[in-house]
Amino acid sequence: MEKQGSRALGLPWIALIGLALLAVPRVVLHDLDAIQEGDFVNLLLVFVPLLVWVVVAVMARVPKPFLTLLVVGGLYGIFLALGHQILWDRSVGDDVTLGGNLEGRLSPGVEEFVIRTFSVFSSLFTGLLVGAVTGLVAWGAGKLLRSSTKV
Repeated sequence: MEKQGSRALGLPWIALIGLALLAVPRVVLHDLDAIQEGDFVNLLLVFVPLLVWVVVAVMARVPKPFLTLLVVGGLYGIFLALGHQILWDRSVGDDVTLGGNLEGRLSPGVEEFVIRTFSVFSSLFTGLLVGAVTGLVAWGAGKLLRSSTKV
């Protein structure tokens, strides 16, 4: 069954996981405050992995680049969520609390559970969104390259 899924995505699962892992160093370094938003290194760690995703999908001529990179993005979202949860105390600690109508109404343990749960869903959504955008870029780039080689 793995071969059939792998064939439909155009890359073996190990490659899909490897592509997703390319974006993980930024998560770790950011959560450890080793890099900051706007830093050149941060910029490289944000865009180079995504560029690699697109280039690999186009060069490998995956049959469905949108789907393939959506899966890579989903895997990245899982790694993003895991990274944030593992480094939670180092990166967030007790600085985050619920506000609005829930402020002060929940026990600290329940409040942390709610915030961490939303963090996981946010990470998964972020990964899928990044996968969808890069998938659209790869799909468009593949179409452009194929049409330019026909001329």
